[in-house]
Amino acid sequence: MPNKRIEDGNLILFILIGTIQLFYLLSIAFQKNKEKLETKGDIISIFYIIIIVWTMVTAKLDLLDQNLYPSPSVIANLFILDFPKLITGLISSLELLAVGYILALLLAIPLALFIGWRKRLFRAADPITKVLAPIPPIVYIPYAIAILPTFKGASVFLIFIGVFWPVFINTLNGLFNVDKSIIDSAKVLKVRERTMLFKIILPATLPYIFNGANIGLVMAFILLTAAEMIGATSGLGWYVKYFSDFGDYPRVIVGIIFIGLVATVLTFGLNKLEKWLLRWKK
Repeated sequence: MPNKRIEDGNLILFILIGTIQLFYLLSIAFQKNKEKLETKGDIISIFYIIIIVWTMVTAKLDLLDQNLYPSPSVIANLFILDFPKLITGLISSLELLAVGYILALLLAIPLALFIGWRKRLFRAADPITKVLAPIPPIVYIPYAIAILPTFKGASVFLIFIGVFWPVFINTLNGLFNVDKSIIDSAKVLKVRERTMLFKIILPATLPYIFNGANIGLVMAFILLTAAEMIGATSGLGWYVKYFSDFGDYPRVIVGIIFIGLVATVLTFGLNKLEKWLLRWKK
């Protein structure tokens, strides 16, 4: 049975490498940017080196404990076997992530614009921001779980805190860096305050907002998985914690790799959205 699993894992790994190589060959055919092609080639080369070294020290030379350091073929096989569980955990995690993340954006951006636009209000809020923003959100985990009625509520609260401050601070920075001549011209034309904030200043601060949103997304993912490892009964963090409790470290590695892939896809999607919304800057 173990040999059969290794053979299946080798086949899966072979298909994965072949698929990556195929995408690279297609990109050579259609990609005109030489620099991007070189970057893709370098990334694939690094991936191949990691797989070769990993296979040599585990499956071939047997230098490491197979339970703690499984071979790539074992990981590939487990990845396919546990894929339904991983997807179920992903759905559970994304539900919490989306609620906390969106709530933070909806509050942080308008609030930063409102406070930053009024100098007196900003001077009052600035010291409070400097005290609260540096506090690591992860320290709220025990308190949030204790005071909120459900684990989902506690998780959403933590994600909200983790996203709110990066977005709020970066939006303020963007507001302060808007070209003053644009604001002066709008004032001369007697543009209403609401129009000024949401039609002139907001578009100008979007690069800063997306910078904060990217930082917030990474922070949200860290907080989500940390919270799930403490008190959840589902989710990606729970998956890693559950199998680590049973000493099933190959599946722990599968969970870690899957979390990394999900985080990469989410940040990639956010970057694509940023480029699309800021296409007018080209």
